[in-house]
Amino acid sequence: MPSLTDQQSLAIPAGQPYFHYRDSELFVEEVSLAALASQLGTPLYVYSKAALQTAWDAYAQAAKGHQVLVCYGMKANSNLAILQQFARFGSGFDIVSGGELKRVIKAGGNPGKVVFSGVGKEVWEMELALEAGVKCFNVESVPELRRLSDVATRLSKVAPVSLRVNPDVDAQTHPYISTGLKENKFGIAIESALDAYRLAKELPGLNVVGVDCHIGSQITEVSPYLDALDKLLSLIAQLKAEGIELHHLDLGGGLGIRYDDETPLAPGILLDAVFKKLADKGLELELVLEPGRSLVGNAGVLVTEVQYLKHTEDKDFAIVDAGMNDLMRPALYEAWHGVLPIKPRSAQARVYDVVGPVCESADWLAKSRCLAVQEGDLLAIESAGAYGFVMAGHYNSRPRAAEVLVDGKNWHLIRARESFDDLIRGERLLD
Repeated sequence: MPSLTDQQSLAIPAGQPYFHYRDSELFVEEVSLAALASQLGTPLYVYSKAALQTAWDAYAQAAKGHQVLVCYGMKANSNLAILQQFARFGSGFDIVSGGELKRVIKAGGNPGKVVFSGVGKEVWEMELALEAGVKCFNVESVPELRRLSDVATRLSKVAPVSLRVNPDVDAQTHPYISTGLKENKFGIAIESALDAYRLAKELPGLNVVGVDCHIGSQITEVSPYLDALDKLLSLIAQLKAEGIELHHLDLGGGLGIRYDDETPLAPGILLDAVFKKLADKGLELELVLEPGRSLVGNAGVLVTEVQYLKHTEDKDFAIVDAGMNDLMRPALYEAWHGVLPIKPRSAQARVYDVVGPVCESADWLAKSRCLAVQEGDLLAIESAGAYGFVMAGHYNSRPRAAEVLVDGKNWHLIRARESFDDLIRGERLLD
């Protein structure tokens, strides 16, 4: 069985230095996770402000000396306090809905640094974005292009547009988070892009300002980005020959993080390669990036309490109070999340499946993990800062968890735990 020293050195991913053991207890920065759980209950999402700052600084340093706008892909984690931190860092925002735009504004973000992506923008969302003055609409189809033209013309506005081009590049990631293949729903096929730009140039109420591409998420190699970039550079040359001059190039997001044994791609490695290609072509375009997971994923954990230990002939189960409604990724993607005991024991370990209380066999958080645990123990589910709470729901009438942001020795409750009244708000009984 591993000793506590082994757990300290091996269990916590290198991407999470702000989560550490002190006197045989897991802390986030200077705050005890056990103390937070005792005061606020579980399940509980806990984020590190210092981890957010460090992740942001990696992009800022890599972009130094170049014209780069980093737009946080806020679908990864859209808590207002998290958005507020990124706004204070100077971040722009990548949004995919009108609700996300309202969150940016509420959190103090600058709409002029917002790029509006998404395949299904509705009229009211276009109107809201035009009135707010977003930096750019990333248009994903010709019908959307025509609708945006109609809406902008009716409002006597000019919509800045960038066409999201689908380059048919394999991002070598999970099929559910691959977005740059021709069979994906996203973007305009690279073969059709030139005609779409010609149309955009002629339609009233539109101003063509850029080209956009996003090929997927949890990418750990530079080659898919460069393959996509080569296709975009060829398109940019064709557009220039037709008198269509662009102001920015948006390469999307998708940089991966360490969940298990991955080796993440550092922002600097990607950007150095991109800057070189742009320089070789003599292009002076603003570069827009849309990182999400890589800014918040390893900044958070989900704290959960062991309710029961169930031993069967075939399996041992650690049944916890967090379920698939709290963290959907394992059920949806069969995703790996590390599991750390908050107060490790020196007892004999068993191999457990860590499962939740939801009435589904898909309700598991981790499989085949070696743990020394007892009922009432606390566990930290790692790498839960991205696509955790934002994907949470109320299945089995379970209230959503609270969220906390830790800043050194201080912590802030940034979302209260939901009550039963929150669950049924808006519902009505019949007379």
